[in-house]
Amino acid sequence: MSDPDGRSRPAFDIERYLNVRSAYGASFAPDGTLAFLMDTTGVPQVWTLDAPGAWPDQRTFFDERVTFVSWSPERPELVFGMDEGGDERQQLFVLTPATGEIRELTATPEAKHRWGGWSHDGERIAFTSNRREESVFDVYVQGRDERGDDARLVTEGDGWLTLGGWSPDDTRLLVTQAYSNFDQDVSVLEVETGERRHLTPHEGTVRYTSASWGPDGENVYLVTDEGDADTLYLARIDLATGELSRVTVEDDADTPENRNSPDGDWEVDGVAVDHDSRRLVFSRNVDGYTELTVGELPAPGRVDPLPTPDLPRGTAGGVGFDDDGDRFALSASAAADNTNVYVVDAKTGETTRWTRAATAGIPRDTFVAPELVHYPTFDGREIPAYFSVPDTEGEVPVIVDIHGGPESQRRPSFSATKQYFINHGYAVFEPNVRGSSGYGKAYGHLDDVEKRMDSVRDVEAAVEWLHDHPAVDPDRIVAMGGSYGGFMVLASLTEYPDLWAAGIDIVGIANFVTFLENTGEWRRKLREAEYGSLEEDRAFLEEISPINTIERIEAPLFVLHGANDPRVPVSEAHQIVEEARDQGVPVRELVFDDEGHGFTKLENRIEAYREIVDFLDEHV
Repeated sequence: MSDPDGRSRPAFDIERYLNVRSAYGASFAPDGTLAFLMDTTGVPQVWTLDAPGAWPDQRTFFDERVTFVSWSPERPELVFGMDEGGDERQQLFVLTPATGEIRELTATPEAKHRWGGWSHDGERIAFTSNRREESVFDVYVQGRDERGDDARLVTEGDGWLTLGGWSPDDTRLLVTQAYSNFDQDVSVLEVETGERRHLTPHEGTVRYTSASWGPDGENVYLVTDEGDADTLYLARIDLATGELSRVTVEDDADTPENRNSPDGDWEVDGVAVDHDSRRLVFSRNVDGYTELTVGELPAPGRVDPLPTPDLPRGTAGGVGFDDDGDRFALSASAAADNTNVYVVDAKTGETTRWTRAATAGIPRDTFVAPELVHYPTFDGREIPAYFSVPDTEGEVPVIVDIHGGPESQRRPSFSATKQYFINHGYAVFEPNVRGSSGYGKAYGHLDDVEKRMDSVRDVEAAVEWLHDHPAVDPDRIVAMGGSYGGFMVLASLTEYPDLWAAGIDIVGIANFVTFLENTGEWRRKLREAEYGSLEEDRAFLEEISPINTIERIEAPLFVLHGANDPRVPVSEAHQIVEEARDQGVPVRELVFDDEGHGFTKLENRIEAYREIVDFLDEHV
């Protein structure tokens, strides 16, 4: 294997890197057994583990991906979710590990089902689904022995509803309704009557996320930017009065403003509360890195901190407490450390890695961590980015890898494909352009509707910054991205054609009008809140669609997509490929018949990235 400069390097091929495994999504059983997802077979399946480092038992054996797992709080059984071919129409199943028996709970394959949790007595489950009308989600409750049509419709929704779990007495559910990624509402739903009590009246856009019941069921903890705050902070709603107040962290060594401030620089990601132990975990997103606070709630709204877990410096989340709340499991990853499940002793902070997701024989010390950089853009702002440079001599090619969303964020978690490229002589630059989450409300709104192309200007500024870097070959810079990042690739190639040696568009948007017309009914309203509406903004959407400026493109293009994509229909790929070919652009197209919005099956990922590597070898 040679790097792009032609020098011989001892290295593994892309298939080996794609066999680096991940373990995540852990849930404790009442007896302390841990269930989690791991992709050892090539797609995520359910595994269980009785002790740290022990040999895990595989519990599901499907060709399709399992999307989550959750133990019953009372019985040796668990619920998991699975869709078909990446279509995102998740169905729910119950598994009894002792016998291997699997029963389908929902059996409505034309609809999506979004998990809402077990009741505390283990007798019922809750979920939201669009089975009544494709564009809206309703709330359902179903007995553990029931199936399909036995589910009881508790309340009809009028949009995108998700659930935050059952109250401690199992009489109520927390419901969050999203109008956009920057505007939500929270309500309490009475399970027997279907009555909803609105908790978060507001004007304008306010974020209310990660809603969780307090220990006594008389308070709700959530993350919000209510008031004049730009960043998300941890708050409590007193259900008796409806009053919302900031949660205080009582720590003489670390002021409350540093950990949970509505005026701080960094956002709170989410919160998990254990009812019985009165313990709480919340996380902050500090320039992409996760910082955890673990504590107890001696009184509503006040956190007494406990020792901080010792986790890899990267990202962590998915907190799940054990039966007595003395321990919690979570997934953690770092840029140079693949994802594994860790268990934390809440009282002492002692942290143990329970899973040993394999690195496919690739030495861990060969994985490279990025440098966090900030580069200037057209309006004087500093744009954060992660820059990973291989340990080679001379100027190297660079892959500018643009995240999707747009309300997402590139964070320092493990990526096997990134490590492959670095190991083979490519630098990787990952910008968090305006509109990215994690940097406050104002930053997130900087690319809304008519400001859309300002985010593309941030990509241009990134390339200009790279041109001045001594390690970079300015003639070998590649744009790569998925979903909304795919649009950013196409827009960058058509707006700034002289900057690029090649482009790689993965499940990307080529035409905002056809995308919004053909995306899943349940997503259109949320997406129009970000991009603009077909009714009011059609002309602008046409103007910024790369399909309409394709004559400017000069760089070779590779377009990859899944035929079952419910978010960005595969027609987006077909039309950009056809138009690019008509312009005489060297273009490849690769469509997988059994994938959706991204590629989850190992054999497909191997084929996709082998083709990407071959494309880069040819053109870069």
